This record gives sequence, structure tokens and C-alpha cells, in this order.
Amino acid sequence: MENEYILEMKNIVKCFPGLMASRNVNFAVRPGEVHALLGENGAGKTTLMNILYGLYQQDAGEIFITGVKRNIRSPRDAIAAGIGMVHQHFMLVPTLTVMENVILGLDNGLKPLNRRQATEKVLQLSSKFNFKIDPNALVRDLSVGAQQRVELIKALYRGAELLILDEPTAVLTPLEVQELFVILRQFVAMGKSVIFISHKLWEVMEISNRVTVLRTGERVNVVDTNRTTKEELAAMMVGRNVVMDYDKTSIPCQDFRIELKNINAVGDVPVSSLKNVSLGVRRGEIVGVAGVDGNGQKELAEAVMGLRSIQEGKVLFDGKEINTISTRERMTMGMAHIPEDRLKQGLVLDFTVAENMALDVYDHPPLTVKGVFYPGVMAELSKQLVREFDVRPPRHDVPVRNFSGGNQQKVVLAREISREPQFILAVQPTRGLDIGATEFVHRRLLAEKEKGVGILLVSADLDEVLLVSDRVVVIYEGKIMGEFIPGKASMTEIGLMMGGTKRVNKAGECTCS
Repeated sequence: MENEYILEMKNIVKCFPGLMASRNVNFAVRPGEVHALLGENGAGKTTLMNILYGLYQQDAGEIFITGVKRNIRSPRDAIAAGIGMVHQHFMLVPTLTVMENVILGLDNGLKPLNRRQATEKVLQLSSKFNFKIDPNALVRDLSVGAQQRVELIKALYRGAELLILDEPTAVLTPLEVQELFVILRQFVAMGKSVIFISHKLWEVMEISNRVTVLRTGERVNVVDTNRTTKEELAAMMVGRNVVMDYDKTSIPCQDFRIELKNINAVGDVPVSSLKNVSLGVRRGEIVGVAGVDGNGQKELAEAVMGLRSIQEGKVLFDGKEINTISTRERMTMGMAHIPEDRLKQGLVLDFTVAENMALDVYDHPPLTVKGVFYPGVMAELSKQLVREFDVRPPRHDVPVRNFSGGNQQKVVLAREISREPQFILAVQPTRGLDIGATEFVHRRLLAEKEKGVGILLVSADLDEVLLVSDRVVVIYEGKIMGEFIPGKASMTEIGLMMGGTKRVNKAGECTCS
């Protein structure tokens, strides 16, 4: 009798010092299904998959592959059991060819490597799944979507019957996401299985057959996808109802709070250099910047805040040119910055929450008066912000490195918003955050918008940009490819803009109220 499950993980327990990451978790995958694994950060998804792939060993519990108990002690054991894993950050060597990356690490015994045979097998797999990959192409010359297909070929080359995909769409354009889904449907139609890890609930609803939800190391539920909704899945993940959409107020025809005119700036790499970038953000408006990571978003943000030199063009704040004004002066004028990397740019990890909240204003009243610094005032103000921004645990006197990513981001938000800015530059504000923390960040930004603050939201998460923004511009290789109002452009048009193949303008005109 054929086994009902290709994978069964029974009563898995994994402990780390001071933390039970997996608490008697049961997880099963059927042949020929896409099984989504959902959960907030810290829910235990990564731990469970690392155990399955042999990167961790469970403290208790058993793993069965097609009914046979397996002792998986390393990725080599997992591969031998027919398990493949495609990590969120690709494990490829850019200077090697596709074929060389595919066979890298294979144990060929004492036999000489047959490159021609390996190339033919890669071609066969590419043709079978319509990957359109040249085995002799250098990986560094491939698009991000093509590099992901190389990772898939690597797993298939090794005979994978069960694929683990960790956030597989995080760096893909909408068109590349749909291409991936076609591949996955073809894969499971052959009787193979996929474990799909994603925080994008619409993707889970579109591609998966069943969903397992984890919370705080325990399995909460297993549901058929066609018997649930995004709202129900979000509530299972967080333990409460989560708002999946926001009401947006109309934008009156206000002056621009911030305006960029024909900005040119040298990028970290040539493709990310800014090329005649022009855009504006009105008072009480959220403008989103969409695009695949590495297309000039970092350079754009740094140009706005005075952290990167501008070769040509102007940055205007409330109509005044600020090209030569320092970052410190820009913040004094009313500009706030939620940086891309909160650990490197937003926080001093060994400082307390109170000290981090005071970084911008420690030398201003009421913290410093006539050259005298008052730590008691700093403590009281930080306690108020900890309560207002729901920082957990509610401790102002603890080093910020001891907090979760979501609560660290709340500390950054509290510091920037408490200065009552007129403009906020929010760069990847929810990167690495779970659905509950993400909702909190979005609500705070929307609340600031209602106060008349102009907000420039730079995010690689297209769903976030479409959800929160009033207007969206798309950037590709340092150029603005188009502008639109969410809901007025199709996903195909957005994908073509993100891929640099089409320019679209569907922003319309503002109307005075």
C-alpha cells in the first residue's frame, strides 16, 4: 500500500538555551501537494525546516520519509533522502557557470568528472521544466529569477522529491512569481511535493493545497487552503484578528513637502546609479517606491537624507534647496529617517532603549538645559514612548540588542516620530518583521500621514507598497520607469516596469479639496 505521506515529522522537540523553539510539533506533507508553512518570526518555521534538512538535530521526535524512519544528521543525509532546499539567499558562486554551480559539492567518488554529461543533464532538466537556462552561462550574468531557477535545477539534479522553498518570491518581480508558480504546479503534477514558506498570504492562497500554522513553537492548525481565508490564516498566526486592508483618505492638492528634480548620483554599482530621478511627495501623502532590490533604492534614500553626494539635480524641502545641507540639519528642519538596516544604521545595540530613543535629541531641551544633561528626564520620556509604541518587554533600561526585531523597529519609530517631523523617509520599514509588527508599523505611518506628514516609503515588498501608498513610482537600474495609483495599473504592467521593459504613467492629477 502506498504511503499517505511523503514526509512525517512526529513530536519534534528542539531546545536552545532559554528557549523551546519546537514543542512537540507534528508536520506531514502528502505526495503531489504544495504545503505552506506559516508563522510569525520566532514561531519555529526555520528551526523545523533546519531539522528536516539536517542543519539542526532534534532533541526528541522522529522523521519518516515515505513511511521509513530516517536519521537526518546533515544536508547530505537530507539530499540522500530526496529532500532539496532553496534558501531565501541563494547559495551560488557568481563566477562559475550554471553547470558548475549545479554539480558543485557532488560526490563523484574516484570517477573523473564528465562535464559533457553534466551539461546534458542540466539541459534536460531545463527543457523539462521550461527553465530556459544556458548551462554555460555565468551565474553573475543571470537575472535574479534565473538564479533561482538554477537553485531549483541543483535540487532536481540531486533527485529531490520534496522541495523546501524559504521565502522564494522575496526578490522576484510579479511576472517572475507567476513563472515560479507555473514551475511548482508542474513539479507537483509529477507527484513531487513542495514545502512553501512565505509571509505573503495571497501567495499561500494561490499556490498551496494545505497550510500548517505555527505559533510560539507549537502547531496551531492544519487547514485545506480552499477552506480558509487570508484573514483566518493571519488570525491563526498572531492569535488575534489582523487588519488586511486600510482605508485611505483622499490627497488634497498640497504643495510638495519633498521634491527631487533630475537627480544624478553615483551608485555602489553602475546599475544602481541614479539617472535623472524626479519625484515629489505632498503633505499628507504616502508615495511608495517599488522595485527589485539593488536598482537604486539605497542611493535614492541616501540622496534624500544627504548621505550620498549628488552630481546633478536638486533636492527641495518645502520649496527650499537642501543639496548642501547636512543630514543633521535636515533632521532639525523636520525630516525623519527610518533606515534600511536598523541594526547598523538605526540603533546602537549596546545602548539602552532610553539611550537609543534620545540619540537625535540628547543635546536639546528638555534633556539638556544650559549644558546640563538630565538622565531622569530621558528615562521618563522614554517610558512614555515605550507605552505609546507598545515596546515589549516594557523596559526602557535594557540594552536594545535584547529585543526582537519588531520591538527594535518600534524603538526606531518612536524616536523618529516623537520629534514630530514634517517628512518621513521609511526604507524597508517592515523587513524581517512578522505580520503583527508589520501591521503596527503601517498603522503608525498612516497616522502620521493623517497629521499632514509627507512619507516616502521605499520597499522591496510590492504588497506593502500597494497596500499603504497613495501613489507609487517604480525604479529600475536607477531610472523611474513609471508612476501609478494602486489599483489603476495591472500586475502585468507593474511587472514590466519593475523588469525595465515598459514605462507606464497612471498617476492622474491631484484634485484640490
